[in-house]
Amino acid sequence: MSDRIWLASPHMGGGEMKYVQKAFDTNWVAPLGANVNDFEEDLRTFTGAPAAVALSAGTAALHLAAILAGVGSGDMVFCQDLTFSASVNPVMYLQARPVFLDSERDSWNLDPHLIRKAIEKYGVPKALVVVHLYGAPAKLDEICDICREYGIVLIEDAAEAMGAEWDGKKCGTFGQYGALSFNGNKIITTSGGGALLCRNKEDASHALKLATQAREPVAWYEHKEVGYNYRLSNICAGIGRGQMEVLPQRLEQKAAIYRHYRNELSGLPLTFQLCPNRGRSNHWLTAILLDRDCGVMPAQVIRALEEANIEARHIWKPMHLQPVFADAPFVSAEEDSVSEDIFSRGICLPGDTKMTAADMYRVTDCVKGLWK
Repeated sequence: MSDRIWLASPHMGGGEMKYVQKAFDTNWVAPLGANVNDFEEDLRTFTGAPAAVALSAGTAALHLAAILAGVGSGDMVFCQDLTFSASVNPVMYLQARPVFLDSERDSWNLDPHLIRKAIEKYGVPKALVVVHLYGAPAKLDEICDICREYGIVLIEDAAEAMGAEWDGKKCGTFGQYGALSFNGNKIITTSGGGALLCRNKEDASHALKLATQAREPVAWYEHKEVGYNYRLSNICAGIGRGQMEVLPQRLEQKAAIYRHYRNELSGLPLTFQLCPNRGRSNHWLTAILLDRDCGVMPAQVIRALEEANIEARHIWKPMHLQPVFADAPFVSAEEDSVSEDIFSRGICLPGDTKMTAADMYRVTDCVKGLWK
């Protein structure tokens, strides 16, 4: 059996240990220290965000973003339907009410036209959570314009989109708040972790307070708000500092994997997730959509790859189909749901940056073999 090809696994660059060792040498192994501060500065420099707060997870960043947006019990929040559940769970933490919006056909992201349709039916929400699916930017100009018009707080879930851009500006910096993820399967990792990007230092300061149990600045332990234990450790931040050094290389490797798939799978009855013209995807994962009546189902592709010791997976199951969100409203783009259609025909191919050229041919040869 050939070595396993993973969907997306951690890829160390070699420079991480010097920062981790520094944390041990200085005994700063808690969720504060030079690595945390410097990692936040690295994130600000790379993204262009005015402020960044390093946290324990991307979900923590979304949770704090919703709190800062003023989302509370009973409030309505518009959410992208085709995404991972972590995009929506923080809305539920706050006992707010999600309304799911369907996808558009090209980028598979939230269809901007449905924001007005949802407003007409349900009213103006407190916030909108948009996701840059698999690293492809949503149509941020249209979405931002509508949010400004109605006074809707825009929260960007850029967990999958580190390094992706819209009009040359990094995803995660268009909304009032942006969430990044450094989970083990992301473009860079801190083993686990995330960050909240803010438009101003005041919001970042408030987020930092909430992330450290909301302690008031007095001599004793006093709390006027409910706080959380969401701060990133100095050890994990050290891994992040080393990972930032190789981020440009990882972005190019992801793009090369995408180009290989596009070249080798051309002519087959399938299409690729598209990136809008003004966007630049980070190609975190390359996702394909099988043609209707092509004779092959996603499960067959995934099974064939697994038999060749290659990991692949289905597209995210839409939120409106998840049992936990069964009672939430759903606004569809067409008579038949676009997100359901993408889910029924879509596959995520391996995007592991440790793949060799031979590994990539193993993937594409296996896929092509299904139609021979």
